Amino acid sequence: MPVSFGVLGPVIAQAADGAPLALRGPRHRAVLARLVVARRHVVPVDRLVADLWGEEPPADGAGAVRTFVAALRRALEPDRPPRARPQLLVTEGPGYALRPAPEAVDAWRFEAALAADPHGEAPPATAARLSAALGLWRGPALAELGDAAWVRAERGRLTELRLHAVERLAAAHLAAGAAERAAADLDAHVTAQPWREEGWRLLALSLYRVGRQGDALAVVRRARTTLRDDLGLDPGPRLRRLEEDVLRQAPHLDPDRADPADQVWESARAAYDTEVRAGSRARLESTAGLVRDLAVTGGGGLAQARRHRLAAVQAAERLGDPELTARVIGVHDVPAVWTRSDDEQQAAATVAAARRTLDRLPPGRDAARCRLLATVAVESRGVPAAGPGADTPPGPPAARDAVRLARRLGDPALLAFALNGAFMQEFRSTGRSAARAGIGAELLELARRHGMVRFEVLAHLVLLQSRCAVGDLAGAGAHAAAADGLAARWDLPLVGVFTTWYRALRTASGGTTEEGRAAYRAAARSLVGAGMPGVAEGLLPLALLGVDLLHHRPPRFSGDEEWGPYRPWVAPLLRLAADDRDGAVRALAAVPDPPGDLLTEARWALLGRAAIAAGDRVAAARALRGLRPAEGEWAGAASGMLTLGPVSELLPRLVAAAR
Repeated sequence: MPVSFGVLGPVIAQAADGAPLALRGPRHRAVLARLVVARRHVVPVDRLVADLWGEEPPADGAGAVRTFVAALRRALEPDRPPRARPQLLVTEGPGYALRPAPEAVDAWRFEAALAADPHGEAPPATAARLSAALGLWRGPALAELGDAAWVRAERGRLTELRLHAVERLAAAHLAAGAAERAAADLDAHVTAQPWREEGWRLLALSLYRVGRQGDALAVVRRARTTLRDDLGLDPGPRLRRLEEDVLRQAPHLDPDRADPADQVWESARAAYDTEVRAGSRARLESTAGLVRDLAVTGGGGLAQARRHRLAAVQAAERLGDPELTARVIGVHDVPAVWTRSDDEQQAAATVAAARRTLDRLPPGRDAARCRLLATVAVESRGVPAAGPGADTPPGPPAARDAVRLARRLGDPALLAFALNGAFMQEFRSTGRSAARAGIGAELLELARRHGMVRFEVLAHLVLLQSRCAVGDLAGAGAHAAAADGLAARWDLPLVGVFTTWYRALRTASGGTTEEGRAAYRAAARSLVGAGMPGVAEGLLPLALLGVDLLHHRPPRFSGDEEWGPYRPWVAPLLRLAADDRDGAVRALAAVPDPPGDLLTEARWALLGRAAIAAGDRVAAARALRGLRPAEGEWAGAASGMLTLGPVSELLPRLVAAAR
């Protein structure tokens, strides 16, 4: 480099051997600095005049600028022959431009070092690169140039970059295990720049890592006081989170103790908080994706996911962008196997939002439309069939359209989600286990071929239910084992709820009455804290009643059972157990048709048994019509969790009672 320039401190120019070049007076330095700030672009003469003298330029300001430029050219290119064209400070059109090489200006080298992102660079190398970049600074940027608007703007920009570099250097020292060095640099940094919240956070973290937990907490509290007193602000979420983590001695704060996955999580979360601005739509979409993953982490995660999901959908709708809303709704393709919603109000609100978005979606957005239709199909599970004069439920047509559209698009992930919706709507009548088995088989092949583990688990559970429905408990066991294996490998704890209950069903079918009841009481513990009230509510007493009926024992009622959604179909049996035949007949007349779900046949069987015992011909005929299509199935076993016994054993008795 024949000539280099410095603006990270007093403005200077140097020859190739490092000797300073004589720039004469402050106006000459100001012209040179203004051309450096222009980054090789032309600055018109009238702009230079305005920037040098402001609102009161001299009468011959343009002539003065030409004089300064001529002097600068002599200093920068002393060996240029007379009348030879300048190569460094050139004239173009109405003004002048400085054309040094990119590496010839200290500010440009500094910015390049900050922007560099060498792939796989180790933390010590990053620290060395940033340290060298900060070493280019010789004092305040553009020192001795006063307070003109262009100087303030450029000085402020470069200063902000330097402060950011100091914090990045500290983070690199931390990543390299040099917490003491980071703490030493940061203490001076926050003293000089007390409003830099990231500096306070890094200082507290550095102190924690050198074993000074009390000092780390004191720094956080000092930051809170400083921010509140000087700026009237409370600490942001990252600093508050650090205080909480220090108090509980969170493992991820110490790299020697932290799990690698926790370290990556915390690092990525910190980067996201820094780089993605608050209130951006990207944050809303990321939240929706995070909620989807939260839903399969366990009971607490599932319950939290339901709450946050609806909030994300409502936030998207408020923004008025149907395509964004479609993405936020459709990203929640969490496999669903149980046909009763855990929160019917939330499900209804989600369906309503999806239908509104479908109406507003621009033409040609077929993938988004498919996801919305599949969402409607999944979330409208268990919605009763339309009665006379009622609106047609949205689920069945949405399921058909979603599958058709997914097949046309050729998108395996969309098809898997659409097939889940089709499964949820395959309960419009009894005895349809074969149709559901077909969906499960297609879903299993699709999921295996494309590596969709969660939908592969769903397929095994669907096939488990389908095999149980026809009494093939051994065949169901193979799918239970496969689902458990995938769940263990991929950390899907809720799968165990369904396989545990399947094994209780198998014990109840092959063992004694008391063995079956004990197995179900043990299985019920898997539902505690599972976050699935749609599954859990009323299930244990129904399963225990099923054990008695399966073994041809009189039902045993304690009077303390919480029957939940199954009470209307159990009520006639409760009246009969109390020797109230008339009450049983009245209860039979009041029982509605069962909703279309995994326990439809079980509800019909309860109604049928009560009708037989009460001698109610009308109710017996009604149960006969409901159960006849399921002649080859076991009542309730389509759930994969309980059964009241083979439908074929009940049908002849219903025929006789209905005469």
